Formats: sequence, structure tokens, C-alpha cells
Amino acid sequence: MKLDSVGINNFTCPVSIRERNGSLQQTVATISLQADMPHKLRGSCVSVFTELLGRYRRDMHATIFPELLGKVRQRLQAQQATMGMRFPYFLAKKAPVTGTSSLMEYQCSFKGTTKGSQKLLLTVEVPVTTLCPCSKEISEAGAHNQRAEVTLTVQPLRFIWLEELISLVEGCGSCELYALLKRPDEKYVTEEAYKNPMFVEDVVRMVAQKALAHPDIGWFSIGVESFESIHKHSAYAYVDSRDLE
Repeated sequence: MKLDSVGINNFTCPVSIRERNGSLQQTVATISLQADMPHKLRGSCVSVFTELLGRYRRDMHATIFPELLGKVRQRLQAQQATMGMRFPYFLAKKAPVTGTSSLMEYQCSFKGTTKGSQKLLLTVEVPVTTLCPCSKEISEAGAHNQRAEVTLTVQPLRFIWLEELISLVEGCGSCELYALLKRPDEKYVTEEAYKNPMFVEDVVRMVAQKALAHPDIGWFSIGVESFESIHKHSAYAYVDSRDLE
């Protein structure tokens, strides 16, 4: 009996990710790797997958996926292969007033497939602050604000850095978030958000406008979830670039 696919799922291992400044960042990735299995092959493919991942993990970047998946196809005589990896990525970020430096964590992922024309997807999950415009409008003092998470997935036309995608998103909320704030920084963040009230719909539209204008981004999708401070539920907005044509 021919199987649709075989592989490994939730395989965790240390990997090195290329940074924009030329360094390699050490992190831990959760990886899924599948390939179709020809009917004549009955042996386990786990050893092939783990061996190849061990070979490439010391310099893992999005453009390595076609080569790695090509090796999988060759070793297993498979018609197609797919791989996804998710990992925390850390960037040093300075507080807006005091300049205090701290590390911000962003969840990122790569996904590649050899099915049809080779496709590569990059995803960044970026936290921002949003402040409710209607709350500000109807209140005599203050307005409710909350943390929101923007998930941007792109199909790049050319190589693009994770840092570039993160920066694109961070400027689209009421204010950026920081891992460490002193009192003057907290004052700035609070007042900056108050000056820039945004619904989740506003954030989605702004990120979409920047993605549309980016020369190295083809298809993209954007989801924004606001973890509401005065509701038990979240607010959510989503757009697919194919719906904007």
C-alpha cells in the first residue's frame, strides 16, 4: 500500500539561525519533516531525516530549505518533501527614552515544500500595543489598551531577513513593546499609545499596506489578535493578500 507521506513531527534540536548583522544565533527549533514514500520502500525513514537535520542545523536559514529537501527526495526516492520549523528568535532592543537594552523574543517559522513549484514561507509573530479609539473618544480620562500579537506570513520573492519583517510589523501598532522599561520609558509608551489609537482592523490594514509596498514580498497573510483588557474574549482581524487583488 502506498502511503501519502511519512516523516517526523515535533523533533526538537538546537539550530543556528543567520542574523542580519552576520552573526549566527543559537536557538532551539521544533521541526516537522515529511516525504512521500514509494511503494517499493518499506524501511524506516527516521534515520535519514535526523541525519540530514544534523548536517544542516549548524547554519539554518530559509534559503537552505531547497537543498535540504532535495537531499530528502534523493535519499528516499520521494516525489516531494515538506519541512517546517518553529523557533524563538531574540533581538536586542533599546528602551525608547533611557536606551536600556534587553532581549525581545519573537516566535518565527520557516516552511518549505517541493510540491509543484518550490514554495517557501516565512512567519514572524510580533507583539505590539493597541489602544481602543472608541474608548478614548467616549471617556473623560484614559482609554483601555492591551497587548496584541501580529502574525505575518510571507512568500518572499527574494531573500529577506527576519529582522526586516519584524521591523515592518512593529511600526504598525499604537506603540512598540519592550522587554524592559524604566519609569521614563513607561511614561513614553503609555503616552505614545494614547496618541495613536488603533483597532485590530487598523493594524491589519497598516501591515498590509507596508507588505504590498515591499519589493521582496509576494503573497502574504496577516492575523492580529488583541488580548482584550476589558473583555474575556480576544478581538481578531485577518487578511489574505489574494483578497486584495
